[in-house]
Amino acid sequence: MILLYNILIFIALIVGFPFILPIIVFSEKRRKTVLHRLTLIFDHSPSALNPIWIHALSVGEVLSAVPLVHAMNARVGRKRVVFSASTYTGFTMAEKLFRDHADTIFYFPYDIPFCIRRVINRIKPLMMIMVETDIWPNFLFAMKAPVMLVNARLSNRSYTGYRRFLFFTKQIFAKFSKVCAQTEEDARRFADLGVSAENILVSGNVKFDQPEISSADQEIADLRHLLNPDNARKIIVAGSTHEGEEAILAQSISQLKQEFKNLLLIIAPRDTNRAQTVRGVLQCSSQMLSDIEHTGIAGDIDAVVVDRIGILRKLYALADIAFVGGSLMNFGGHNPIEPAAFAKPVLFGPDMSSFKEIARIFLERGGAIEVHDAQSLYATCRQLLSDRKKAENIGRRAVEIFSANKGAVEKTMRWVWGDNH
Repeated sequence: MILLYNILIFIALIVGFPFILPIIVFSEKRRKTVLHRLTLIFDHSPSALNPIWIHALSVGEVLSAVPLVHAMNARVGRKRVVFSASTYTGFTMAEKLFRDHADTIFYFPYDIPFCIRRVINRIKPLMMIMVETDIWPNFLFAMKAPVMLVNARLSNRSYTGYRRFLFFTKQIFAKFSKVCAQTEEDARRFADLGVSAENILVSGNVKFDQPEISSADQEIADLRHLLNPDNARKIIVAGSTHEGEEAILAQSISQLKQEFKNLLLIIAPRDTNRAQTVRGVLQCSSQMLSDIEHTGIAGDIDAVVVDRIGILRKLYALADIAFVGGSLMNFGGHNPIEPAAFAKPVLFGPDMSSFKEIARIFLERGGAIEVHDAQSLYATCRQLLSDRKKAENIGRRAVEIFSANKGAVEKTMRWVWGDNH
């Protein structure tokens, strides 16, 4: 079956080349990654023999990997840890976060046999740990060292897709030596797709084990001084928004501004390349964060558009209310744990399918509120801005949920190494 898979890849590359080339040429991010992922540029040699290779797909998975990388670093030392990411933004984030925690950071190769072999032969890992997703057949078939999938989850869409080709996917998933699943449902799905049940552990979600950031953190203090210097403004932080959601936010904020004149929206689109487009959609006085960092904030602006990655988590510390994007427009939602860690009342839309279990816990225990459209977003924000005690109570429950669900990294490390290590 792997032969058929490679034949199909070859045909797809030949047929799709006229369409792929313009995408590479006109996309700055892809231009920066393609030679690395083809391994035409690959000069990474680990300092230590047989390192631990940790891999994450993109920004979200890289952020999830933080507590795991720190734990592995403490266990085996920095020189025994190497890290890879698949996307430009993921790689950039990894360089920022793991410069002092990994021996080398590199791009994960395309799932083409010669690319895969070159990287594996250079790294020669003792084991490979994948975070959440990014499953590639050639890589799994080529790896001789154990490959483990941690913080593993399968959305309804992914599970259904894999089920359609069960005769092949069972061969792929059987290659995982161990899987640490986020939930019981995820564990059942991985077993159904070919992972031996005895090799699956329900570990919980490592996102709850993110290193805590003090509200007195210097970067947070700098951001507060930059964006709310006299502490006179109420702030709504909308994180990881997608196309279509900004218009809903704009409508709600416009209504709220009639009553709360000092309200400021800080909006961080999931794709920072959309920042200028988002400014146009908001149709209000706004500034880019990068401009504010150079010239200061105008006193009368209604919105700040975040145009750089790696800062959202600390921006949540400034919020009176946090809205988690990707949830109003059927993108599966994003991570509600980040604002919860700062005891902020968390709002999100009805589609939190990528964080289904986490969203359920927050809703059931009163640490979050689900909104459905511009009107319910407006009404909920109005209530929370008017009733400080209610907002504080929701935030308190949110941070209690955050604290109560820690421990996934410890379970994962024990499972990876075995009780005797």
